[in-house]
Amino acid sequence: MTSRYPIPPNEIELTAVRAQGAGGQNVNKVSSAIHLRFDVQASSLPEVLKMRLLALSDHRLTRDGVVIIKAQEHRTQEMNRAAALARLDELIESVSVTRKPRVATRPTRASNLRRLDGKAKRSEIKSGRGRVDD
Repeated sequence: MTSRYPIPPNEIELTAVRAQGAGGQNVNKVSSAIHLRFDVQASSLPEVLKMRLLALSDHRLTRDGVVIIKAQEHRTQEMNRAAALARLDELIESVSVTRKPRVATRPTRASNLRRLDGKAKRSEIKSGRGRVDD
């Protein structure tokens, strides 16, 4: 499953269902779509990842902390299963990345002087546009 966080197959519930939409006779009789259910709280993921997953405001996450993914873009059940697992992997990877905190910096004195000098020049140009008094 995931390269950094392997998930045992018994923690993922995969159900084959009939796909929605157009497709004719085949789509009406073959269960090729996959419903993937993954209970975050009951999983073996590290606690930090569980908390981040549960804090997500994602439409795939239920109030009970279950991730539901439906894959139906492929014609075969195997390809849809792989697509659903890949999407779960992508979701877990997205919360596993920690962003570096931004280091607050101040502008240098020289850059501040350049900015003020530019403002003064612009002000001089604009003041020259006004009416000239004799």
